[in-house]
Amino acid sequence: MSMWRVISSVLAAFFGVQKEARRKEDFSRGGAGPFIVAGVLLAAALVVLIAVVAMLAAR
Repeated sequence: MSMWRVISSVLAAFFGVQKEARRKEDFSRGGAGPFIVAGVLLAAALVVLIAVVAMLAAR
């Protein structure tokens, strides 16, 4: 499974627009490992982005 597909699935799930068929297809091809790693990394990036924006706005 390509990294782009994993990232796009995780982003779709973040925004709540992941289709049930796509979710089933993603998890039928392999384990949840790549999705968990991508989810944790993207969540961390979101937290850092929010922190940077908040620091810039507080100046």
